[in-house]
Amino acid sequence: MLASGENINILVFDTEVYSNTGGQASKATPAAAIAKFAASGKRSKKKDLGQIAMSYGYVYVAQVGMGADKNQLMKAMLEAEAYDGPSLIIAYAPCINHGLRKGMGKSQANIKDAVDSGYWQLYRYNPDLKKQGKNPFILDSGEPTTSFRDFIMGQIRYSSLAKEFPTISEKLFEMTEEDARKKLETYKKLAAMDEALV
Repeated sequence: MLASGENINILVFDTEVYSNTGGQASKATPAAAIAKFAASGKRSKKKDLGQIAMSYGYVYVAQVGMGADKNQLMKAMLEAEAYDGPSLIIAYAPCINHGLRKGMGKSQANIKDAVDSGYWQLYRYNPDLKKQGKNPFILDSGEPTTSFRDFIMGQIRYSSLAKEFPTISEKLFEMTEEDARKKLETYKKLAAMDEALV
């Protein structure tokens, strides 16, 4: 649908598992997370749906987190609606399969914690900015300000890995944190590029 170039708006709630079929691991599940069919922690990194969509060059893409920045979420929704072409908004969405230690009633706070720790990044990619001679990629979140490890250990899908598989958990946790760090570095480079190169 995104490749069609049609003026459509898509909102993806990224739970990082197949929530509607019982919480199986998917390509959107990060390394180290426990899910059905990944009982000893997923061994490969999560795909980057936003970068896949941005590679077309004519798709509006935003990654948002309501509990982290409501203004950025609203800005993304308004820009996506105004954009004359396909748009994709990817929203971080904690679900029951994450096993939030603070409980699902704190899911908005969990989203803020995800952004503050560098687990989830906020950005907008607006192809209309190219026409104005501007970089279409805007990174809305900054450097992590809290502990990545504390964030993931607040979810049973990660903390139970350390209990059940202590010999491999540390390597997988490091892999997950490195994946998030590399993703942020990639986004920072995109945000710093000249318009002509984006």
